[in-house]
Formats: sequence, structure tokens, C-alpha cells
Amino acid sequence: MPIHYDKDDAHVVVITIDRPETRNALDLYHFRDLAKAWRDFRADDDAWVAIVTGVDRAFMAGADLKTYIPQVTELAGKIADGGVTEIDGCRLSDGTTAVLRNLKLYKPVIAAVNGPCVAGGMEMLGGVDIRIATEHATFGVMEPKRGLFAGGGTTVRLPRQLAFPAAMEFLLTAERFPAARALELGLLNEIVAEEELVERARQWARRITANAPLAVQATKESVLRGLLVDQAEAYGIEEEIGRQVFQTEDAKEGPRAFAEKREPRWQGR
Repeated sequence: MPIHYDKDDAHVVVITIDRPETRNALDLYHFRDLAKAWRDFRADDDAWVAIVTGVDRAFMAGADLKTYIPQVTELAGKIADGGVTEIDGCRLSDGTTAVLRNLKLYKPVIAAVNGPCVAGGMEMLGGVDIRIATEHATFGVMEPKRGLFAGGGTTVRLPRQLAFPAAMEFLLTAERFPAARALELGLLNEIVAEEELVERARQWARRITANAPLAVQATKESVLRGLLVDQAEAYGIEEEIGRQVFQTEDAKEGPRAFAEKREPRWQGR
């Protein structure tokens, strides 16, 4: 099954992970397709917000260990032997791009978590801005329980996003947490009924797309870049980005619409 990429006329993209036979664990080719979906979303000026979800009461369970490791090993060998950077459109970097690590993506992303979110699912969740889940969703950084290591960004991002004790509870126990506990620890924005999940995610998207897209993206960029540096440098980044926003057409449209008592017509330029 493919990774679905569907864009509506309201500037919202829905990316759906569709591999129910493995509970949405991904092989090399699905990681390739998910990475491509994120790059396509980033490149499309008419796409302002993305929603990522999964099929069949599953979100994303990371790599399909039965197939992914042998595939990556084979790919690495072919790249080393042949001097090429990809095979069948697959790159060694697709796995980290798919989970939003080392990908400069300043457009907002909403996760609609409808089932297990573990391993690579948790890695990807760390790169998402708004997180909504159903009551039966579960979360876990479970790699240490199998003698493995979560190397897709979780050990870096989670302590920056949650209170330190909460992050370490996830990371060190390697247990699976119910949605209610994940909400309590600050991992989620809200829990909704299963039948309401996608519509609720779209409501969140509409709340975001009501704002000027370049201003929204600039805000996320300032936050993410600022987290990587000290406070003084972060202020400099904020000033630099702010100057760019104030030069846009949308920065003129917003005050004009307010003065004329009407809804703004954002152009994204």
C-alpha cells in the first residue's frame, strides 16, 4: 500500500500512512515515499498545513525490522560499490527525513494519532507541532527494551519539549503509555473520540490557515532555530525573520482588513 498525499482546496494536506499488514511499520520503499511526501509538502506554496495519520487504528510503528534492516544493508553495499547515492529512488537518509529529523520544515504539521505511536512513530511525533490522539492510542520510546537506541531525534527533542522528568519517564522506562498519561505528561494537545479524530485535526488546521501563512511559517522557524542557539543569538534570529515578514504583502493586507472590518485575503507573499 502507498503513502497517500491528498491536498484540499483549503491549503491542507493529509498524509496517510497505509501499511495495515504491518500495523504501519515501514520498509525502505515506504520510508522513501513518506520522505517524498514531506518534501512535496515543503515545496508546495499552496500547501500551508499538513495532517499526518495512519490507517486501521494504527499510526506509525517505525521500521519493519523483518525487511528494513536487510534492505538498508543491501542499499548501503550497492551505494558503496557503485558510487551512486540512491537505488530505485531510495536514499539512506530517507528514514531520518521521513521522521522529520534534519529536515528544515517550517510549515505547521498536525498529528492525528489513531493507534500505536512507538519507535519511529515517536521519532516523527517529535517533529510535529500539534498532537491529537484517540483514547486507544499508545505511545512509547521502546527501543531500550529491545537493546536498541532511538536515534531518530527522540533523545534530543523530547527533553526539549516536555518537562525533564516527563521526558525521562518515556526514555528510561521504555514502557508503552496510554493516551491519557501522554496528555498528562504534556506530549499531546488533546484526546478525542475515534470518529472525531480527522475532523478535529482539520479544525485545528483551519484555525492555523486563518492566519497569514508566511507569518505562521516565520513564527515556527524562529522557534526552531532559536532553540538551537543561546538567547542572545535567538533574539537576532527573531529580528531577522521579523524584518522579512513585515516586508510581505500579507503584512499590509492584515492591518488593511482590520481597518476595513473584513476577513483578510492572504496571498502568501
